Amino acid sequence: MLSNNLFRALPPSSGRDWTQEDDEDLMLEPAWPHLQVVYEFLLRFIVSGETEAKMAKKYLDVQFMTNIVNLFESEDPRERDYLKTILHRIYGKFMSHRPHIRRAINNTFFRFIYETERHNGITELLEILGSIINGFALPLKDEHVKFLKNALLPMHKPKCVALYHQPLSYCITQFVEKDPTLSTIVLETLLRFWPQTNSQKEVLFLGELEEILELTQAEEFNDLLVPLFVVIKRSIMSNHFQVSERALFLWNNEYIVSLIGHSREQVLPVVIEALECNLNHWNAAVADLSSNVRKLFMEMDMPLWEKCKKEYDDAKKDGEKKRIQVDGQWSKLDNLVAAKHPGRVLNGG
Repeated sequence: MLSNNLFRALPPSSGRDWTQEDDEDLMLEPAWPHLQVVYEFLLRFIVSGETEAKMAKKYLDVQFMTNIVNLFESEDPRERDYLKTILHRIYGKFMSHRPHIRRAINNTFFRFIYETERHNGITELLEILGSIINGFALPLKDEHVKFLKNALLPMHKPKCVALYHQPLSYCITQFVEKDPTLSTIVLETLLRFWPQTNSQKEVLFLGELEEILELTQAEEFNDLLVPLFVVIKRSIMSNHFQVSERALFLWNNEYIVSLIGHSREQVLPVVIEALECNLNHWNAAVADLSSNVRKLFMEMDMPLWEKCKKEYDDAKKDGEKKRIQVDGQWSKLDNLVAAKHPGRVLNGG
């Protein structure tokens, strides 16, 4: 009865831009008054103390679980809300179905990442996973670590990550909290998928980066120190003030500052250019934050600051000399071409 009423071909997409949070154009299920009764029946059946898992799993089989996960594609938020509660209760009650449920969610993520980049129920599925990961026993099974690497981390790739970033970030931090050595894999993937032209996405990544670094041990931090701060330096130098501001906020975190302090000899040479350039940033708040970070480094190790500052100033002077030399060579070439071919200009022509 449940299968006949619930498992159906979902109506075609309404054509709305599903990345918009506006619910005006949602395709609500016209048969919802009927479906709600069926969902309520299924929920009460699952949670009932009289329902024996051994007997029920004969009917709530693997195909039933797969069909439940497939229904998360529904555009109706009321239906997805019921599905979220029901799937979570099934996961808790039917132990033998847990691998099948995780596999079905895994396959949904794969289709979303590599084929469609469109799915209405991604947020709800990630919220369920957050609770599931929270209950994982230690040490983590290989299957769970594989799920993190192959399904969860690539979820940072789609352009629409902002829609589901909060529950995704929660899932990732749950993994790192359980096993801090996973921070290396997580940080490497974040750096690989780091947005180059999407400022909103970059701000989200910086927020997640801070959460991961709070759970990272010094050993894992040192392994990725240089590539990590090359990316952070680029964010600090961003013309978008929110990106630059969010990157500089990392120095407001006491634990991250302690990690940086222990590795300041490697960190400061990488970020000093960004801190110096930002003193003239168009945004006053960013300029002030940059000045505060400079003071922090000075207080940590003044001789190191002076050494790095001198190296930066020398490199800047050398760069300026080279630029003047190159400009001079172009001018000579322009004059030579102009003499041989009047009216034709090379440089800038």
